[in-house]
Amino acid sequence: MTTVRKLLEAKEFATNYSVESNQSALDAIKVMADAHIGAVLVTEKGKIVGIYTERDYLYKGEALGRVAKDTVIKDVMTPKMINVTLDTTVEQCMALMKQYKIRHLPVVEGEQFVGLVSMRDVMVAAIEIKESEIRGLENYILGSGFQS
Repeated sequence: MTTVRKLLEAKEFATNYSVESNQSALDAIKVMADAHIGAVLVTEKGKIVGIYTERDYLYKGEALGRVAKDTVIKDVMTPKMINVTLDTTVEQCMALMKQYKIRHLPVVEGEQFVGLVSMRDVMVAAIEIKESEIRGLENYILGSGFQS
């Protein structure tokens, strides 16, 4: 079973981007745009207090008539995050993302943040798992002399 540990090890870029809770939504948007990512962690005195995503910008900002440069990130972030551990499986990540309709999962071991897993990370791993299963079945069928 593929775990979050393997997903984080396979990531090309392990940078975790964050903004302070008193910064503006525009600051967070600039960080996301520059890094080509869909979420940033929100911190207060070095501690993670939430996450700010593209959806937060859309639903809690623009849709309500807020202006990003005048909106404090703390007012529009998502404070309650669904966390996973390094031993969480890809299948469990997919289930959590589906259940909570989210696209990012912070990875925490004990009290320590260790990374962020995106829907893209999870889907790439899930596809690789399925492709491997298909190859295994094809090899079994071809090796058994089964003719179609």
